[in-house]
Amino acid sequence: MHALIIDSFQHTPSIHTVPDPTSPQDGVVIEVKATGLCRSDWHGWMGHDSDIRLPHVPGHEFAGVIREVGKGVSNWKIGDRVTVPFVCACGTCQTCQSGNQQICDDQFQPGFTHWGSFAEYVAVHRAETNLVRLPDSVSFEAAASLGCRFATSFRGIVAQGKVSGGQWVAVHGCGGVGLSAIMIAAALGATVIAVDISEEKLALAKAAGASFLINGKTSEDIPSTIIELTKGGAHVSVDALGSKITCYNSIASLRKRGKHIQIGLMAGNESNPPIPMHLVIAKELEILGSHGMQAHAYPEMMQLILEGKIAPEKLIGRRISLKQAVESLIAMDTFQENGMVMIDRF
Repeated sequence: MHALIIDSFQHTPSIHTVPDPTSPQDGVVIEVKATGLCRSDWHGWMGHDSDIRLPHVPGHEFAGVIREVGKGVSNWKIGDRVTVPFVCACGTCQTCQSGNQQICDDQFQPGFTHWGSFAEYVAVHRAETNLVRLPDSVSFEAAASLGCRFATSFRGIVAQGKVSGGQWVAVHGCGGVGLSAIMIAAALGATVIAVDISEEKLALAKAAGASFLINGKTSEDIPSTIIELTKGGAHVSVDALGSKITCYNSIASLRKRGKHIQIGLMAGNESNPPIPMHLVIAKELEILGSHGMQAHAYPEMMQLILEGKIAPEKLIGRRISLKQAVESLIAMDTFQENGMVMIDRF
């Protein structure tokens, strides 16, 4: 199969022909029909993820068709259309038994712990616990966009933030994560404020459902602007980028007893942001993380897609080939892309 290979961190990857994967006893081999290019993949290429062993194939947001089934798998067959969460759980640890497979103690993550989906085929372990069946009306591209950014935002907004109609939600950063959070919060009836430094991204945020737009380049004090606009602060604020500035601004934008949701990955030089703990105490704020979503929680999100209340495919900006992904991966940290980048040709 053709695959994008990282041989050395921070050096240009290349496309190689490598052996096809074989199905694990408890897993399947999936022919990749679409896979998203995510900033987490860039972090992996940079060497920020200690799970990665070189040479490596990145890619963790994907959907496709089962082409091989392990002997220990009984509920899936060749030809099934599927996707998977980016955190594949063991299904047996204490955390999984509590229903929180998204933070499994023994995670399998294609694209990080194992070779991922920037290839024609990818092997997935623990199929019975982790595969998600795709309705025929949901495209592979839409399903692939769910795998990390959209599903993580969905859980962050719905399960962690418990957003409801009439609330104010601020979203800091309007890349794939941010646009997903905006679309989901707006669909739930919240009034959404989008914050970014790019007018192009703010235009996409408006199209996704944001009611108010703030350009960080022209706003002298983003938290104060949000507090004034909302007459007290956001009920829920999301750092969808993962920087010291956006994390701080998100927390400082909250009203009393508000919730900060950290979805943007904090890595490298951004790993240890300053937290306005005096505000956390004085306002009794909640600081919450959102790390993926369990396979068993996907039906609620799928139902909203089928009802037309959310449309993740609308957040896809560019569709590219695997060969084009080489340069696109390297350029992820320049934030030049508007919307999600989807690899759909291998």
